[in-house]
Amino acid sequence: MRKITDLKDLRGKRVLLRADFNVPINNNGEVEDIFRIEKTLPTINFLREAGAKTIIVSHFGSKESKSLKPVYLYLEKNFPVTFLEHPYSGANDPELSQMSNGDVVLLENLRFNDGEKNNDEKFAKFLASLADIYVNDAFSASHREHASIVGVPKHISGYAGILFIEEVDNLSKAFHPTRPFLFVLGGAKFDTKLPLIKKFIPLVDNIFVGGALANNFFKETGKSVGRSLVSEGDFDLKELIGNKKIILPTDVVVKNGEEISTKTPDQILPEDFIWDAGEKSIDEIKKILFESKFVLWNGPLGNFEIGFKQGTLNLAKIIAESDVESIVGGGDTLAAIKELGLYNKFSFVSTGGGAMLDFLANEMLPGIEVLNS
Repeated sequence: MRKITDLKDLRGKRVLLRADFNVPINNNGEVEDIFRIEKTLPTINFLREAGAKTIIVSHFGSKESKSLKPVYLYLEKNFPVTFLEHPYSGANDPELSQMSNGDVVLLENLRFNDGEKNNDEKFAKFLASLADIYVNDAFSASHREHASIVGVPKHISGYAGILFIEEVDNLSKAFHPTRPFLFVLGGAKFDTKLPLIKKFIPLVDNIFVGGALANNFFKETGKSVGRSLVSEGDFDLKELIGNKKIILPTDVVVKNGEEISTKTPDQILPEDFIWDAGEKSIDEIKKILFESKFVLWNGPLGNFEIGFKQGTLNLAKIIAESDVESIVGGGDTLAAIKELGLYNKFSFVSTGGGAMLDFLANEMLPGIEVLNS
């Protein structure tokens, strides 16, 4: 991919920067998690210092979502920035036509226009008409074939931003890892994550499968999972069952009515819900981790959203305290890291959720492919 940092003269150039500022907002209307924004600042500052006229675009939930104004108010604390709340008419819009070298303008939520999600050619051309150069620094949105991701760089020269390159370079280490290699995969989307298990079996030394993903394996081996979440479908796990590289929880935290207890997978009753990995399972991961040189982790070990987070938090602490090269990502995974204040304790923390999974599975994303072409 062509990198924006390779360009020698950006002074006076109009740059359309695709960022991913789709971040949570608290009840006071303020940005609650600044991680993605902070990770994009190096690219913004590079463009500012190079004298480019930077026009930032981002989505923010669905088209019914709130405005990007809270993001603008946060950015304003870091550098001067203008926010176009009104529907922008094009490059001749006064705030855009009168930009000086080094200026930054943030445009309103892309998804206010239906053409964004529909990858509408007309909308893509309109966005492209605003600038001379396109820069994608939204790796976490680059698994989507949306106008601002795959449409714009078909009309103006496209480059990868600093964060984008970091994501690709670091996640690519998983394809040629230092061994022994431990892959920890949690969460609930079995149809999304099963391809990862199959892809990485030849590459890893161990895969720990946790969260609701483990329930499908338990069920396949004839164990009762009670009322626990199980992905429906025929996933043909026969070739994986018994593979010594695949490690499942040896104990699980179970809820039955108001009672919470820890059981082995053989002890699950019809009314039980499996909600987390138990202490023995975490101890087993710890033992394997300390014998490894590289760990890749995506997805929680329990139902993080309803409070069963202890297994995930304990795993985050163990990896953070180890000397193992660590690459981690995923929404609830990042929530655990944020809760513990451990962002800087891992070798690399990915901003991608679905994009991270898609890239690991396919070694390509629509947003990368269009920049390569």
